[in-house]
Amino acid sequence: MYVARKDNFAKAEKLLMVVADMAVFTASLFLSVWLRFGGVFPARNMAAISSTLVWALLGFVVVSAFSGIYVLYNKTRLDLVIITLIDQIIVTGIIAAATFAGNWFAFPRGVILINLLVSTVALSLVRVVVYGVYRRVRGNNRVMVLTVPDHDSRAVRNFLSNRSPRHQLTHVVDGNHLEHVLAHLDEVDSVHVSDRIDEATRGRIYDLLLEHNKEIFLTADFQRLLMINPNIMSIEDESIVLVSPFKIPGEYDLLKRSGDFLAALVGLVLVSPIMLVTAVLVKATSKGPVFYKQVRVTKDNREFEILKFRSMAANAEAKSGPMLATSNDARVTGLGKHLRSMRIDELPQLINVLRGDMSLIGPRPERPFFVEQFTKINPHYPLRHNVRAGVTGYAQVYGKYASDFQSKLNFDLLYIKTYSPMLDLKIGLQTVKILFDKVSSQGADEEQGTEVVLSEGVQVLH
Repeated sequence: MYVARKDNFAKAEKLLMVVADMAVFTASLFLSVWLRFGGVFPARNMAAISSTLVWALLGFVVVSAFSGIYVLYNKTRLDLVIITLIDQIIVTGIIAAATFAGNWFAFPRGVILINLLVSTVALSLVRVVVYGVYRRVRGNNRVMVLTVPDHDSRAVRNFLSNRSPRHQLTHVVDGNHLEHVLAHLDEVDSVHVSDRIDEATRGRIYDLLLEHNKEIFLTADFQRLLMINPNIMSIEDESIVLVSPFKIPGEYDLLKRSGDFLAALVGLVLVSPIMLVTAVLVKATSKGPVFYKQVRVTKDNREFEILKFRSMAANAEAKSGPMLATSNDARVTGLGKHLRSMRIDELPQLINVLRGDMSLIGPRPERPFFVEQFTKINPHYPLRHNVRAGVTGYAQVYGKYASDFQSKLNFDLLYIKTYSPMLDLKIGLQTVKILFDKVSSQGADEEQGTEVVLSEGVQVLH
């Protein structure tokens, strides 16, 4: 087992990774020229390529950074390859657009296509090697989870199901917490502290972990989300924390709406062939309408009809009434399974975006029936309706489709609290990756009642 090391130079390492990637990308571009012209570099073509290089590099760095490729702790090697391929397809589009806008028509189209292959292979190889070095240097982050007896700990489940090897669950403690933390302090790097432990004990545990420079993981409950992005004020000799509301600033909201309209308009033009083929297939493979309309809730609790390609039988809820989707849902048609896995069934929502019902990025819209039910359980649920509902969102990128509404609500409130146009760009880029991720496309499994099987080597302390 690797031993975890402190991330004292994490920012410097990321900067080195960016510089190395830029060097590999530039070398790949010139290698593509060399391959295209049989081992020579024509002066006329090289002038156009040199003029485009700055824009190509800028686009490459922005796309790479916002796709999350430099955050390695939660990645697998396959993730790196998939993200690299997606990024390079986007960068290829940027290069093509830059050559058109700058009238650099001497930039050969063949070089652009060759570079897509060469840069994807070269960057994937380099990034996989860097990931291997990162894993060896950083090692595993050994995690202890503090819970209470007979409690189904979400933290335990999440650390066990985490696909990345970075965080490894090594200890589960459900009693005598302070004594066990003290006794096993040298065996762990991070400790997840449950809010169910009494406050006095938690305070002593925090002090102990801070004294020994251990990471502390806490659940992002509502009170902690409320404290994100506070303003600090001073009145006389007292420092006061001014809590910001769960709202997007007006100027950002206007910018967001304008960008949504333009992007949806262009998007509809680009995906119209896919939508046409899908419409024909839906009609040909099952009885019922092509589009599925359903009332959902958006900004200011306004109701609207969401549009999707129908992926279920036309009478799916005739007997059952409103139901959340589940994995292996019998109501889903054969074609519908494929439409859902690739998110093609969501494409008609671009029309909802044009109408102003939805945004490209935001909390996923829920049905009034479930909004009412969820609000009874959690009165903070309506706060997510301070922004327009989204085609995709923070919860879809960083969570799972199978997450319960409480977990999704936390993601939605975190999105609103930390909103910026750059965050929308980041979520948009990372949304493409989940099209390749089967886990993110699954329905909501009711797994709370299933037994948790701890991995070999996990110590359970009482």
